[in-house]
Amino acid sequence: MSADISLAVSTAIFALRPHPDTGLSALWIPLVRRTRDPFENRWALPGGWVSADESLSDAAARNLLETTGVEPTYLEQLYAFGAVDRSPDRRVVSIVYWALVRPEQADAATDGDNVRWFLADDLPELAFDHNLIVEYALWRLRTKMEYSRIAHAFLGATFTLTELRQVHEAVLQRPLDPANFRRQVEPTLVATETLVTGGRHRPPRLYRYDESVRLVDNGPLTIATPRSTP
Repeated sequence: MSADISLAVSTAIFALRPHPDTGLSALWIPLVRRTRDPFENRWALPGGWVSADESLSDAAARNLLETTGVEPTYLEQLYAFGAVDRSPDRRVVSIVYWALVRPEQADAATDGDNVRWFLADDLPELAFDHNLIVEYALWRLRTKMEYSRIAHAFLGATFTLTELRQVHEAVLQRPLDPANFRRQVEPTLVATETLVTGGRHRPPRLYRYDESVRLVDNGPLTIATPRSTP
């Protein structure tokens, strides 16, 4: 017996923006208001159907641009969600991606009645199983922050060690000892000759990541799916 299964993509996008109460950097995520059933008027992750002539990563990037205007710095496949009852009107399997954008990219994104940024750790009840998807994406982001170079996606080409530590603190939601943090990350960075001047203290040096190392390594799949890594 055969069954019709629809294939969709969704994307959880994270950006660091000021918290409305504390002013400190916090994780935000854009959501799209559904304009039709099922779950009409409820917020959901941006996404849509996969066309027969496009790859999954191309579909994710296209749907993201069409719904939010976002072109992410970092886009990686997260997981496949395919519970039988996740959609009330048909059987839908969603390939979920997660993306990271810099503050200026987030500021340039669509923001209006049907697209709005929310604090990632304080979301309303979303359509389908999207609360679970965001929870899993947050767990993945915080886990990768502990051992990878993924913080680069939130920063510009160069940055100070303080800026890099603040990204880690915002994502992990805890303070980090500056000296220990410096010892841990400095071997993965390249020091530039540029100093940030104009402050009252010793001018900090700007660093950059070694561009010969990818943000994520998909092994043999890296060449086959170039859009999944920057």
